[in-house]
Amino acid sequence: MSQTHASGLLHDLFTRLTAGEISRRAFIERATALGLGAGVAMYAASVAAQTPDATQATGGAGMASGVARPEFGTENQERGEGGELKIIQWQAPSTLLAHTAGGDKDILAYSPVIEPLMHYGEDAGLVPNLVTEVPSFENGLLAEDLSSVTFHLLPDVTWSDGEPFTSADVRFTWEWVMNPENASVNTDVFGKIASIETPDEQTAVITFSDSNPLWYASFTGNSQGSVLPEHVLKDGGTDANTAFSMNPIGTGPFVVDSFSVNDQVMYSANPNYRESNKPYFQSVVLKGGGEASSAARAVLQTGEYDFAWYLQVAPDLLRELQEGGKGKLIVYPGTYAERIQINFSDPNTEVDGQRSQKDTPHPFFSDPAVREALRLGIERDKLANELFLGGDEETAAKDVISGISSLASPNTSWEYNPEKAAQVLDDAGWAMDGKVRKKDGVELSLRYVTTTNQIRQQIQAVVKQNLEDIGFKVSIENIDGSIYFDSSAGNDQNTLHFYYDMNMHQTGAGAPTPISFMENWYAGPNGENIAQKENTWSGQNVQRYQNPAYDEVFESIRTETDPTVLTELFIQLNDILIEDGAVIPLIQVAEKSAAANWLNEKNFGFGPFGYNYWNIANWNRGEDAE
Repeated sequence: MSQTHASGLLHDLFTRLTAGEISRRAFIERATALGLGAGVAMYAASVAAQTPDATQATGGAGMASGVARPEFGTENQERGEGGELKIIQWQAPSTLLAHTAGGDKDILAYSPVIEPLMHYGEDAGLVPNLVTEVPSFENGLLAEDLSSVTFHLLPDVTWSDGEPFTSADVRFTWEWVMNPENASVNTDVFGKIASIETPDEQTAVITFSDSNPLWYASFTGNSQGSVLPEHVLKDGGTDANTAFSMNPIGTGPFVVDSFSVNDQVMYSANPNYRESNKPYFQSVVLKGGGEASSAARAVLQTGEYDFAWYLQVAPDLLRELQEGGKGKLIVYPGTYAERIQINFSDPNTEVDGQRSQKDTPHPFFSDPAVREALRLGIERDKLANELFLGGDEETAAKDVISGISSLASPNTSWEYNPEKAAQVLDDAGWAMDGKVRKKDGVELSLRYVTTTNQIRQQIQAVVKQNLEDIGFKVSIENIDGSIYFDSSAGNDQNTLHFYYDMNMHQTGAGAPTPISFMENWYAGPNGENIAQKENTWSGQNVQRYQNPAYDEVFESIRTETDPTVLTELFIQLNDILIEDGAVIPLIQVAEKSAAANWLNEKNFGFGPFGYNYWNIANWNRGEDAE
């Protein structure tokens, strides 16, 4: 079957689904059979089900087909003719080494340089990047039982230093990630790979240890899919990793000219980039530091910068700044929510040279009643309506999995009921002693930490008041994002160490099949997935959450290929976390950025699973720009 024919069939499926002619389950089954991938098919179904015009759901990056290489109207431009692009990213990057990044700020910063084989497009479809086509059942590149996948690499691609990009680099990336000395944060998704064969320089055959519904994840998207150069990193060890983290070699549209940690990255156009007329910009300045409102002002009001990422800014201020006339606000749905996370270990007791040791329970969060009171005691709707856009764009959140309607739980809800919260604590023996509750000599006194950000500090103030109203004593602190999300093993202020009682930031599904996201609460048979000193705090489970029931469901989801069963399992995982009070979702957050009026927003390609700069090779001026 040709790609065009496959795309046409999927378009027909979308049309029939939105017209009510077939069920969502029938759509998922047929789309999966056409090679869309079980998880992507589920997300596609949710988009189509909400889209009144099926043609909307199939536009842009090819949501329906998952095979088309998108067009961006860049054929008449010349490389570098756009001069300098100035980006302000108020959370400054601390490393440019892929697969070790502790947060979005670092993933974003290496995205113009280091690339994956495929991207998640604006409608969550798989977009071929360093491969000739997206594997599918129909083109014979994806095994019927999802046990293997074959990638055909684009010919004549080189690394920025001129060395050829080959299938050996794909295999090496897997080996590098799985090497414990490199402390990669992506070992689980790559750990499903049993072998990678390279019959020739343009072919990589990946065999999984079992059927893998997440077959695309290990080489898709900037977070997990970035390919590393074997010729640079193979024999260099940690010294090579350190050098690479400052000046990476990639296949992307830009190269790094200079990098000042926690401050600024300077890029220039990659002279060896595979498309001779790209990138449009000769250079990019990525300036870090400051805070979100000043970043918004620098684009929307003063025009000092051309693009600002992740504007967690009060809605009234955003609207006021936009009246400055220099830029435009870009708002689109996302899968992230602002959340409070509970530490299930004791951050104040040191065991074997570390605090928050996984087998040392938290003195009061180990009590389900305390967690239940937390769920009931926070005014989520006030946060959404006063500190965020409110309405239909940003609402109070109830689930851990957000923004994927096909995975929305029908079993969960939230309420603000301080009287009920107080009664729950009373019934559990947490009695008021003055203004603070105590039980068996333990006081409900907690340290509540987040990043330095005006909105987050306002959220903290509301939550602090809410919890003190029901008998908690709350100390609020904030840490600069460059430190809070820095993954260094020696940084005891970061989220991986979690040396405080509860924290708050945005998290969300990074892929249409959010297996890796849900791994954040998986402990593993011997607790090996819990962030600890023994694994240099590289385990994904930073909350030290241990629940055998959760682990059992999570382990079954890794090899499940039936889309309907997958949906049910994801909802089960979500419900366990919500009912157990492991996470307190606060606000379903829309993605908000700002761009200069002259930038062509049609070429951004922003979507629920792609990082803002994934398509920066195609950024350019709008046709109507002055």
